[in-house]
Amino acid sequence: MSTESPGQQRVLQPGDPGYERADEARRTGPVRGRAAAAREAIRRRPGLDRVYRTGVKVVGGTTVGLGIVLMPLPGPGTLVALGGLAILGTESEKAKKLNDHAVRAAKAAAAAATRRRDARRAARAQRPFRAARA
Repeated sequence: MSTESPGQQRVLQPGDPGYERADEARRTGPVRGRAAAAREAIRRRPGLDRVYRTGVKVVGGTTVGLGIVLMPLPGPGTLVALGGLAILGTESEKAKKLNDHAVRAAKAAAAAATRRRDARRAARAQRPFRAARA
């Protein structure tokens, strides 16, 4: 018979089922801990897990598609596509690897563009000033 009242929470002790998960949740913070606990509860129910994974894939795929459509336009199309890959990467190892590769490529391209811009500025600063013709 339990000595707990209905409004009182039970304190987990070492060796209790879920003790390690609760300890991990406490270290990661309240929001991530609750999210991890909710995801674990979803994983235990196969039907709900299937619906959740399908929803994540639909949202991630839609976000990637939107990012690809936005790429030729001025704005953050590439970032939107990378965000969609990150969403897909929460449920798919292949998408996670693709996202990591794409992020590395984007960082390398940004660094190359910065180097080119700095080289142009340095070259422009070296040119002699031309006086305006009268």
